[in-house]
Amino acid sequence: MNARISIKPEHKLRALIGLIRTMRPRQWTKNVIIYAGLVFDGQLLVLNSFLRVTLAFILLCLVASTIYIINDLVDIEADRQHPRKKNRPLPSGQLPKQVAMIAAVAIPAVSLAAAALFISPQFAIVLIIYFVIHVLYSFWLKNIVIIDIMAITAGFVLRVAAGVVVVQVENFSPWLYACTGLLALFLAIGKRRQELLLLAENAQNVRVTYKEYNLPLLDEMLRLVMTGTFVAYLLYTVEADTIKVANTDLALITIPFVLYGLFRYMYLIYVRNEGSAPDELLLQDRPLLASILLWGLTFVGILYLPNAL
Repeated sequence: MNARISIKPEHKLRALIGLIRTMRPRQWTKNVIIYAGLVFDGQLLVLNSFLRVTLAFILLCLVASTIYIINDLVDIEADRQHPRKKNRPLPSGQLPKQVAMIAAVAIPAVSLAAAALFISPQFAIVLIIYFVIHVLYSFWLKNIVIIDIMAITAGFVLRVAAGVVVVQVENFSPWLYACTGLLALFLAIGKRRQELLLLAENAQNVRVTYKEYNLPLLDEMLRLVMTGTFVAYLLYTVEADTIKVANTDLALITIPFVLYGLFRYMYLIYVRNEGSAPDELLLQDRPLLASILLWGLTFVGILYLPNAL
């Protein structure tokens, strides 16, 4: 007589909570950049466009969360040696591997189908490219020095591209792609530097590429990319089609916010020894968060207030 195996409700709840934690809802703030095409093309107040991008944002979050599940499945043994990552649901045992594997297949399948059906095939293609790059990252690219941080950068550029194809923008400048990519690269390098310091001798056991990186190299990369980020943004404020259509030079007044944000992040890295989790730092450091909010409000005001008055 076969015994029927049942899972206790509390275990199901524990696994569900573990799955949600593994999907990293706090990381969804990174996907807000999908609204860039909408905002900088002057369509923020167009209801239909806003709703389309919001649906695209939700689908992007689900696909991005799948990458975190896959990455944690691949890194489960290495994460058990990490002082912070060992408490994640998969390495700690809160989330069963079988549940994570099913979710890693079901969530992207449903999300990609919804993207093609309810938004556009172009958006679905961008999501597929995003998904493939990050799957390759989880299994291969993260083990190749320099390519690992460039793959992360590609993910942010594709987030912007996703928003662009959703609303078919007309005045979106390629300079914003450059700004996004360079800023993402800047944060990725900063994260590598701080994790290398945090993990010390155990770094190579957690990530293979850490045997190829050292602090002098990462410091030089940080300085180079920070300069490139600032120059790209400076050019964006004067060359972007959005600015030319608005017929204003006021975008230049947002430069101090950007410069302060870059300097503040460098201060947090070199003086406060923070930055191993840039996404959390951006939300927790009030001066940095204030500079981001002031930049956003100022730029939106420059683009939209003249038409509203």
